[in-house]
Amino acid sequence: MLIKILYILLTYLCGSIPFAYIVAKANGKVDIRTVGSGNSGATNVFREIGKGAGAITLTADVLKGFIPVYFATFIDNSFIYSVAVAAAIMSGHMFTIFLKFKGGKGVATGLGVFSAIMPLPSLIALSIFGLVFVLSRYVSLGSICAVISLPLTSYFLGYGTKPVIFTSAAAVLIIYRHRTNIKRLIERSENKLRIFKKK
Repeated sequence: MLIKILYILLTYLCGSIPFAYIVAKANGKVDIRTVGSGNSGATNVFREIGKGAGAITLTADVLKGFIPVYFATFIDNSFIYSVAVAAAIMSGHMFTIFLKFKGGKGVATGLGVFSAIMPLPSLIALSIFGLVFVLSRYVSLGSICAVISLPLTSYFLGYGTKPVIFTSAAAVLIIYRHRTNIKRLIERSENKLRIFKKK
């Protein structure tokens, strides 16, 4: 039991590592919280620091979600324990102790977490994100559509009540974290992200 509790605490600290802040500081000597959208996430790093820095941040955030949840199964293979570890990681990312409990919105880290627990719904959600993003160029809209799809696909693929409840709770939290983006989307003032700029 003690090992399980210690592992959850360690995964919270792992989730709390603010890769967006670290990468931005290392590449542009910039506090990512003071530029662009002010969010400590990969999209803001991509937009304000550059493609390479954004890709590094995205990869690191996904892996810090995936790896701890994957290895949690070696301690306890139950779904409930995996959820506890996943919740600790996402809480750490969104409310990082290293930045006065102000972190990212949980999309990339959530992708890592759900990929470890429910690969197929995660793959579908990623596909939906890609489709919406390609059509609209709004990362926030793609993210919102993707997380909404998670509880729906979990239900229709027969994952059971617990996964549906967990994905629903995570979706609500992530959408809440996007409330300012939703407001800008409604006002049509949300910034688009263009990976390949037109000449």
